[in-house]
Amino acid sequence: MTGTDEDKIVKVVELNAPVSSVWKAISDHEEFGRWFRVNLDQPFEVGTRSTGQMTLSGHEHVPWIAHVERMEPERLFSIRWFDSDEGSTEQSQDQPGLVVEFRLAEVSDGTRLTITESGFSTLPDPRRIEVMRGNEEGWNIQADNLSKHLSA
Repeated sequence: MTGTDEDKIVKVVELNAPVSSVWKAISDHEEFGRWFRVNLDQPFEVGTRSTGQMTLSGHEHVPWIAHVERMEPERLFSIRWFDSDEGSTEQSQDQPGLVVEFRLAEVSDGTRLTITESGFSTLPDPRRIEVMRGNEEGWNIQADNLSKHLSA
């Protein structure tokens, strides 16, 4: 299930894997990089900047720039990332960005992962609509990548 409003995208996916496996897949920078298709420079750590380079076909030119905001083991992983088409790679932590939250919940068949991306209202029109459409489709692709990664 995916939903949007004027400021956020919500994607809910049921994964046939235990919470501990899903947590590792989203919070370990190397494992995250494998399914998300990004080569990250360093481990995720709250309060730090995460950098790298996308490896997803057609997006190899896109830098990865994010700030790790929260890590609550097996519950919540949150980053703030920046619209790379809107600025340089020298983004500061004080600049508005899009916040992505991965919330995990145990369910009978595995894990319910709720991905919420918000902050689109900080982007100018018509860029906001373009980014929301692209990111909504992107989360469909990434949720599928994550599911395949966990079942491998």
